Amino acid sequence: MPPTPRIDEKAASSALVRQALEKATAAHAGQVRNGSGGMAYVEHPKAVAELLAERGYGEEVLAAALLHDVVEDSETTVAELRESFDPAVSEMVAVLSDDESIADYRERKREHRGRVRAADGDALAIYGADKLTNATTLRRALAEQGEAVAAEFKVPLELKLEVWEADAALLRQEAPALDFLDDLEAALSRLRAALAAAAPRPGT
Repeated sequence: MPPTPRIDEKAASSALVRQALEKATAAHAGQVRNGSGGMAYVEHPKAVAELLAERGYGEEVLAAALLHDVVEDSETTVAELRESFDPAVSEMVAVLSDDESIADYRERKREHRGRVRAADGDALAIYGADKLTNATTLRRALAEQGEAVAAEFKVPLELKLEVWEADAALLRQEAPALDFLDDLEAALSRLRAALAAAAPRPGT
């Protein structure tokens, strides 16, 4: 992933961002991000937060961006976050976390979009930055690993892309002023082309 100088700077100047970065680093310790070419997991939330820092979002948004995957992908609970972080941060993370009790992938993501739709603009911004970072990272991994990268995911890449496209459509409707929304849609278009190029040809 690219360097994250703004987040490193914010962590040095903001106790909240530093606390969130330390929590994310500890929660994701030893984890590797799927579809990333072997990237340490924490580099993903750092990249999401960096994108938002570049656009001038405040420290609560940056903290929530750094923490946005800790409930889904570590032992951390929303209750623990509520004990350690102010409500603005912990509630954004709660909104941005899948309901893992819903087994079906499409239904789980549909339910999640419903909660995100009802959230404020800051949560929507993190949601969009996450999708843009995901799409960019996966396209790079496809270029490096080809179709083999699909084995790292629990669902087919085509389904994952279908969900991200639905997420982008939600953002187009609910947060059309996001200044990286065009970048997200372009990244998803490029990812779809990359998936098509990586797919095995019939008879080969």
